[in-house]
Amino acid sequence: MTTQTRRRFLTTVSMAGVVGLVDAPAVLAEEGSLETTAVRLEKSAALCIAPQYLVEELLRADGFTDIRYIEGSPPGVTKRVAHGTVDFQTNYAPNFITAIDRGELITLLTGVMVGCYELFGNEDTRSITDLKGKSVGMQALGSIGHILVALMAAHVGLDPGRDLHWVTDPRVKPKDLFIDGKIDAFLGFPPEPQELRDRSIGHVIVNSAVDRPWSQYFCCMAAGRRDYVQKYPVATKRALRAIPKATDLCATGPTRVARQIVDGGFTPRNDYALQTLNEVPYDRWRDYDAADTIRFYALRMRGAGFIKSSPQKIIADGTGPAFPERAQT
Repeated sequence: MTTQTRRRFLTTVSMAGVVGLVDAPAVLAEEGSLETTAVRLEKSAALCIAPQYLVEELLRADGFTDIRYIEGSPPGVTKRVAHGTVDFQTNYAPNFITAIDRGELITLLTGVMVGCYELFGNEDTRSITDLKGKSVGMQALGSIGHILVALMAAHVGLDPGRDLHWVTDPRVKPKDLFIDGKIDAFLGFPPEPQELRDRSIGHVIVNSAVDRPWSQYFCCMAAGRRDYVQKYPVATKRALRAIPKATDLCATGPTRVARQIVDGGFTPRNDYALQTLNEVPYDRWRDYDAADTIRFYALRMRGAGFIKSSPQKIIADGTGPAFPERAQT
């Protein structure tokens, strides 16, 4: 029996996903030539965006030859795609919503996955309502840790501004403050939850993969640099096609994918990578609606004072013709 190479495996899956029962070259020719064969993606500490780390060979199968990953970090996360440091980015929907509200030149493309955030609490913090009077760590005001926990608190009737004590330290990550017992709760994303479980530290108050209403909407979405999307429609279409195929690979081959993203230098620990791939429901992305996700978060973020725009304006300003709601009109 011949063992498939990683490149051959991904290329085979890519071609099958593109054409079904039709010949791949014919379909690619019908779409037209790529306007550019270069694309830049972001590399970050987040394990949950594994589909973005997996698309390289899928993109090569679709004709891209210059594929680069640019190192990123949480501060100014959306600015890297808005200002042209990267061409496509996978990130939490509220981050893109706040960016579009600020006027950043980002085009939302599609939903990618659900359920990567977990809110951890200490022994005395067992529920969202227990956060009243407690300290919650965040990276910065307006960060996803701030926005999402505030929305969760408001959802159960708390006043996030008065009832929660927000703690930020630019020198220390919220996870480390929590481990050291200096805060009562914080919002973590892979591999942080996997590390805390491994060390038996704290417990999960909310898991966005299973707890309503957060589990009913995309957490992470894909967006592109607006001028790239407008200038290179064929390249955008093929990049957009690669992302859900990579998401499917995360669901169907977690062991293989975990090894690939470790070998690719995206994360050092195979055990945390595999645990993330098994815990995040990558197989459910078809069940969710991208426009509903934007409406859900934008409405609540506007009510909480995080944005000024209505959900309709966010969709009008931050999406293109291929976005689900636009495609139906």
